[in-house]
Amino acid sequence: MFSLKIVLYFQAGLGVLANIFLVCFYIYIIIGHRPKLTDLISCQLTFVHLMMFFTGGDIWLTDLFETLNIENDFKCKATFYISRVMRGLSICTTCLLSVSQAVTICPSTSLLAKFKQKLKKYMIYAFFCMWSFNLSFSSNRIFYVGAYTNVSETSQMKVTKYYSLLLMNYIIRGLILIVTTSRDVFLIGVMLTTSTYMVIILFRHHMQCKHLHSVSYVRPSPEKRATQTILLLVVFFVVMYWVDFIISTTSVLLWVYDPVILTVQKFVMNAYPTITPLVQISFDNRIIIMLKNLQSKCHQICF
Repeated sequence: MFSLKIVLYFQAGLGVLANIFLVCFYIYIIIGHRPKLTDLISCQLTFVHLMMFFTGGDIWLTDLFETLNIENDFKCKATFYISRVMRGLSICTTCLLSVSQAVTICPSTSLLAKFKQKLKKYMIYAFFCMWSFNLSFSSNRIFYVGAYTNVSETSQMKVTKYYSLLLMNYIIRGLILIVTTSRDVFLIGVMLTTSTYMVIILFRHHMQCKHLHSVSYVRPSPEKRATQTILLLVVFFVVMYWVDFIISTTSVLLWVYDPVILTVQKFVMNAYPTITPLVQISFDNRIIIMLKNLQSKCHQICF
C-alpha cells in the first residue's frame, strides 16, 4: 500500500509539471502567434487535467481549504463537485479535439469540408456549452457527498479520509448511473467514429503518396503527426475510461470502497492526464524546436 502511494505521488508530480509546461506553451502560442484550432482545444484540455490533479487526491485543494478554515462539509462538496466537472470536461474536450482534427484533415470533396471555416468561428460557443453542461450536470452530486464521520457506517461509504458518499435511493443511484453512462458512451462513440474516419484518411493518403513517389517511406506532414497524436490519445483515453468505469461502478453498486482499490483507481484516473502532455510534447515539432532554441541560447550565455 505504501509503495502504491509513492507511485501515485510520483505520477501526480510528473503530471502536474508536464501540464504546467504545456499550459505555458499554449498560452505563448495563443498570445504571440497564430494558433491552430487544435491549440485552443488542447490548451483547455491541459488546464482541465491540471485541475483534475488538484482535486483528485487527498491533498491539493483540500489542503487549501484547510488553511482557509472552511467547514469540512463544504470542503468535501466543493472538491468532489469540481472533480466531477473536470472529469466531464476531460471527455468532452477530448471528443471535441477528435472531431475538430477529423474535420481539419478531411478532403475538400467530403461532406465535413463545409464545416472547416465554421468550426473555428463557433469554437467559443462549443467551449461555453461544454462548461455550462458539465457545471449543471454535476450539480446533483453535491447532495450525495459530505465529510466523513463515524456516526453511522450504514448511511455513508468512506471514499477518502476526508469525504464519503451518502446513502441514496436505489432508483436515484441507478438513474444517475444511466444518465452518466449514456453521456459517456455517446461521446466515446463519437470519438471512435471520428478516429476510424481519420485512420481511413491517413491510410488513403499514405497509399497515394507511396504510389506517387514510388518509395516505401514518406515523411509525415504536421497534419499527419497531429492526427496520429490525437488517435493515440483517444485510444488511451477509451481504455483508461472503461477500467475506471468498471472499478467505480462496481464500488458504488456494492457500496464498498477498499483503500487499495481506491488507490488503483486514482492511478488509472491520473494516467490519462499524465500521459497526454508527455505525448503532445513528444509529437509537437514546435515544442522540440523551442526547447532546442532555448538550449542553444543557454549554451551561448554560459559559454
